[in-house]
Amino acid sequence: MPVMPRRKRKQFYVRRKVCRFCVDANLPIDYKDVSTLRQFVTERGKIIPRRISGNCARHQRRVTRAIKQARLLSLIAYTPAQPPA
Repeated sequence: MPVMPRRKRKQFYVRRKVCRFCVDANLPIDYKDVSTLRQFVTERGKIIPRRISGNCARHQRRVTRAIKQARLLSLIAYTPAQPPA
């Protein structure tokens, strides 16, 4: 029985994500800055994990704390808005 050669897979380079807060030191993490915090929350209201957002561990903890504080003060909703029935 003849042996079939295997196909070669294309290798691709995955660019490592860089923490935007480490790159730009002037970019603050503030619970009152809702527009920045919404970039780290999904449309379902979940906090985006570090491996997807690209934040370093220190800034991910600060972002998470700021999101929770903004939720507590009702600046960001815990859940998505329900359409009127």
